[in-house]
Amino acid sequence: MDKKIMVGAFAKRKAAGEKIVMVTAYDAPFAALAAAAGIDVILVGDSVATTVMGYSTTLPVTMEELIHHVKAVRRGAPNAFIVFDLPFMSYQVSEEEAMRNAGRALKEAGADAVKFEGGAEYAPLVKKMVLAGIPVMAHLGLLPQRIHAVGGYKVAGRNAEAAEQLVEDARALEAAGAFSVVLECVPAQLGERITGALTIPTIGIGSGAGCSGQVQVLHDVLGLLPGFTPKHAKHFAEIGAAVRDALHSYADAVRNGTFPGKENSFE
Repeated sequence: MDKKIMVGAFAKRKAAGEKIVMVTAYDAPFAALAAAAGIDVILVGDSVATTVMGYSTTLPVTMEELIHHVKAVRRGAPNAFIVFDLPFMSYQVSEEEAMRNAGRALKEAGADAVKFEGGAEYAPLVKKMVLAGIPVMAHLGLLPQRIHAVGGYKVAGRNAEAAEQLVEDARALEAAGAFSVVLECVPAQLGERITGALTIPTIGIGSGAGCSGQVQVLHDVLGLLPGFTPKHAKHFAEIGAAVRDALHSYADAVRNGTFPGKENSFE
């Protein structure tokens, strides 16, 4: 990633039929590896709460914690296009507070854009941020910050009314100035329909191959986490098993006295 992708390139890539690749990462080493692999966009997601911090939902993570992680990602990938995922209650209380926090994402953390969840009701806020010079990636479909309100993690837009609302939400967010829209867990046919209704690209996660690009949590891509794997994810490696085996070998070597050897010791 020698040359950073810029906001204006997103719609151009969609028009040219070029898929956009985004991963969610949270620290400098993995950000550096993502950049070296040619990943287009790194999202520092509020999913750090569940993936790295051990929480059961994304709700507890704070602005200060997200800033900490975005700074680390920026140090690891200085030329990457980095999106700051505004956490729960950092933008919902008031437009003034939302603007202040979005500004911090760019000024303090070094992000290139912010992302937050919500439909047409947030179009005025998107417009205000864009006018202030803050690029916005929208987020529709399954909204993890609203799981208590909707009763859990559910595929969105399965009935005709809900599908129409998502199409209208996407159009409203585009009109307000969003440069792309994440579509999380909507039926593949609806994902393709929303993509076709917009000039800006859609970034799918569990929303089908018809989206303009895809995003996955790096830990899922690498197979780092044991246990449940979401339906929308695929392990492209099994690094978690390799880490576990390496740690077993290390522990055995310490216990049986073969590590450290002379080559690992100073005279």
